[in-house]
Amino acid sequence: MTNDTDWVGRSVERRDVIRAWPAQALHATLDLPGEPPQDGDPLPPFWRWMYFLEARPRSALGRDGHPAKGYGVSPPIELPRRMWAGGRLQFHRPVPLGAEAVLRSTIASIAPKTGRSGRLAFVTIRHELLVGGALAEVEEQDIVYREDPAPDAPKPEGRMAPATEQWRAEWTADPTVLFRYSALTFNGHRIHYDEAYARKVEGYDGLVVHGPLLATLMVQLVRERAPDQRITRFAFRALSPIVHSERFSACGAPTRDGVQLWIAGSDGRLAMSGDVSFG
Repeated sequence: MTNDTDWVGRSVERRDVIRAWPAQALHATLDLPGEPPQDGDPLPPFWRWMYFLEARPRSALGRDGHPAKGYGVSPPIELPRRMWAGGRLQFHRPVPLGAEAVLRSTIASIAPKTGRSGRLAFVTIRHELLVGGALAEVEEQDIVYREDPAPDAPKPEGRMAPATEQWRAEWTADPTVLFRYSALTFNGHRIHYDEAYARKVEGYDGLVVHGPLLATLMVQLVRERAPDQRITRFAFRALSPIVHSERFSACGAPTRDGVQLWIAGSDGRLAMSGDVSFG
């Protein structure tokens, strides 16, 4: 297992222009209503993952299609599987489309653990987005590394989603949506497009819908149902995978100062939980 002191605190900095086209392409991919965003419009919350992309050569990729570990802010943890486990975001000021921006990414912590499925490691990366030298967004991204599943390992039992939603939007992420989102975020993880790999190597029931895509759909529910509110904070946690062509729901229940959010699978299980705060 990686020595924490070797990698915690490592940081990389990248620059990019927050161009309108990727936002327009995601607007089309999600089949959203209204006109697509234009230069000068604010980047919607949690759409930052289409920017600051890094193109590593094919020879520098791991078996899963992601860049090989041990580079940048990806520590060389020996466990083979890695998934986005959740995150926490603060939105300090708008990020206008067309603006030049800087992203500073730092490994905040590495926490080895042992769970029912074997050894795990949780890595938290802190991303700071600056526009014009001013801090616009801060995100803490949690990534879990884990062992390959045993061939006869039972599926983990999840819990059921609440039935208290006041807002609900039905979605199906077919392979075309997964391909487009992978392309927009330059995500080469094979669980999103290689069904044989997803099933036989990583033990899923099909192509996996991206965790950040599910989180984006939860935020989109808030944007559509409370368009006059400004989201200042968003947190989410992945609990159970959603697979391609599965009918699922983005659900919300308004609170005094925000919204409780969750993703419910076709069988009613809780796939993701989250919440936003208004300011």
